Amino acid sequence: MSQTMIGVIGGSGLYEIEGLEGAEWTEVATPWGAPSDAILTGTLEGTPMAFLPRHGRGHVHTPSSVPYRANIDALKRLGVTDLVSVSACGSFREEMKPGDFVIVDQYIDRTFAREKSFFGPGCVGHVSVAHPTCPRLGEACLAAGRDAGITMHESGTYLAMEGPQFSTLAESRMYREHWGADVIGMTGMPEAKLAREAELCYASVAMITDYDSWHPEHGEVDVSEIIATLMGNADKGRALVSRLPALLGPGRAPCPHGCDRALEYAILTAPEARDAALVAKLDAVAGRVL
Repeated sequence: MSQTMIGVIGGSGLYEIEGLEGAEWTEVATPWGAPSDAILTGTLEGTPMAFLPRHGRGHVHTPSSVPYRANIDALKRLGVTDLVSVSACGSFREEMKPGDFVIVDQYIDRTFAREKSFFGPGCVGHVSVAHPTCPRLGEACLAAGRDAGITMHESGTYLAMEGPQFSTLAESRMYREHWGADVIGMTGMPEAKLAREAELCYASVAMITDYDSWHPEHGEVDVSEIIATLMGNADKGRALVSRLPALLGPGRAPCPHGCDRALEYAILTAPEARDAALVAKLDAVAGRVL
C-alpha cells in the first residue's frame, strides 16, 4: 500500500482548490520546460493534493501552447498518483446539457500542432490507450459529482480539436452525426496520452458550457454565454474535487486496471542503444522501468 496523492489539472474557470491545508505555490522544473504555472500543493482531509491551472493563472496559454509534457512530468515528479483533469467542453447531445458534467472514457484526437509523447528517437515507447482513462478514478469522480448534486453522465467520447477557433457548422455536424462524439474540447489530448505514458491513473471530467454549433436553437457558440456557464461550473468543479480525498482514501493499492504499470513492456529500444540524454529526461516519467 502506497500513499495517495491527488493531482488536479483545472481548465477554463477553475483556478484553485478551496480548503487546502498548508497551501503553497511550488515552482517545479522539468526537462521538458516550465509547466503552465506554479503548482498549488497542500493537504485536504489528510490526503496530499496538487493543483495546476492548465492555462496558467490569468489564462495565458492557448490550448495549443499549453506545455502538456512539462505539466504531466511536474505532477509525476511531485508524487501525484491519481490525476483528475477538469475542463470546459461543448456538447453534441441534447441530453448532455450546459451545466452537466461528463466522465470522459474515450477520445478522438484531431490535434496536430502538439508534442504527443515523451518518447522519441533513441528511446522508443508504445503504450496502449485503447482505454485511455482509469475506470476506478472515473467512478470516484462520478460518485463525488453526484454527491455534490451535479447532473453527471457516466461516459462519453471527447473530440479533441486543435482550436483556438470553435468548429464550423459542417464540422460540428460531422463529429456528432458520423463520428459518434459526445463532447468537444481543445485540451483533452495529448494530456490523456501523456498521463498514460507517465503511468498515472487519469480521469477526465468535462464540464459542459454550450451545444457547440450543431444545435438549431442555439446557433453558433456564444462566448459570453460560455463564460456565464463557466462560473457556475467552476463552483461545481470545486465541490466535486473536494469530495475526492474521502472517496480515494490516503492508502493506495496498485491500480486494478494497470495504469500504474503501463510501461511494463512498452519500451522497445535495447538498453545499449538508448539515447542517454533522452533517458535522463525520462527520469520522473519512466524511471520505474528505465
